Amino acid sequence: MVYRVLPEKEQEEARRRAATLPALSLSEEKAREVENLATGVFSPLEGFMRKDDFQEVVAHRRLANGLPWTIPIILDVSEEEGEGLREGEEVALLFQGMPISLLSVQERYRYNKEELALQVFGTADPSHPGVAQVQVMKEVLLGGTVDLLAEPPTPFARYRLTPRETRVLFEAKGWRTVVGFQTRNVPHLGHEYVQKTALTFVDGIFVNPVIGRKKRGDFKDEVILSAYEALLKNYYLKERAVMAILQTEMRYAGPREAIFHAIIRKNFGCTHFIVGRDHAGVGNFYHPYAAQEIFDEFPDLGIMPLFFTAFFQCRRCQGVANEKTCPHEAEDRIEFSGTKLRNAMMGGGEADLLIRPEVAQVIRSFEGPFLT
Repeated sequence: MVYRVLPEKEQEEARRRAATLPALSLSEEKAREVENLATGVFSPLEGFMRKDDFQEVVAHRRLANGLPWTIPIILDVSEEEGEGLREGEEVALLFQGMPISLLSVQERYRYNKEELALQVFGTADPSHPGVAQVQVMKEVLLGGTVDLLAEPPTPFARYRLTPRETRVLFEAKGWRTVVGFQTRNVPHLGHEYVQKTALTFVDGIFVNPVIGRKKRGDFKDEVILSAYEALLKNYYLKERAVMAILQTEMRYAGPREAIFHAIIRKNFGCTHFIVGRDHAGVGNFYHPYAAQEIFDEFPDLGIMPLFFTAFFQCRRCQGVANEKTCPHEAEDRIEFSGTKLRNAMMGGGEADLLIRPEVAQVIRSFEGPFLT
């Protein structure tokens, strides 16, 4: 497990050294990636990708050493910034004006934005949020290892656990099998049904919401966390469920991001990972079950995927069901769609059939629960 957080006794000297080095200011998203690299969330990566790893990941969805990896973790800089940096030198990485990490620059290289978008997202359509992010990236990529000096500040620090900490926690709880659940939404009854179905077969569940940049119309981070707190408090055994945040941006890369999310949960100590319909998808860019089918290509992933079809509320079954368990017609079904959930939260629709009352109450307590 990668761990590149400098010991406290070395941090002060490293800060003094950072003050004498060339510096790069990071966005919040890049600062979170530095933290994830250093604390092992992105293990086996030890820093931003060098050219050989970048090219292999883009083209073949594996690192240069053959290990599965599907999403490029890269640091882009402008032409001017890149010209002033030499391979073999250290650079101070700043967030909000403070040094949070040292980067040992190992390589500078160029890349093709269109190829990156087409390979990772399967499209060059700028309406795809991942493609839109690629289009505004800078011209040069820096590869090199990072050493963390300080965790970037976050308003959600009490929800933060590193892979080292979750592994100790799971062991202390006596969990030999742990299922990870990825989410960027508030929990509805379909999510709960999936989680508890998976929990039937393992010792514990690790609810791991993504906290970071998302697309307009998604729920705000604070709403997601408050909603899950209400759900776990009222409907889960305390000794069987743990929640901690994953601080990274959504890429909306569909199948590739499903593999990426599975690797991350393996690093946290999970043995199983839930993959539902349209995992990490957006619009109609991916087949609804493409994110499940891709796992056939990664038998060496090291974590067991648990696949679930789409769930819905059936009036005649009087409960949550799916296509394998419900014989009734479409008019009897209420889909757990974002539109229906949004309407329910705004006072319309059948909220009691979609979401727990305690969760609905929390969501409605926020004046503006959605990103605009």
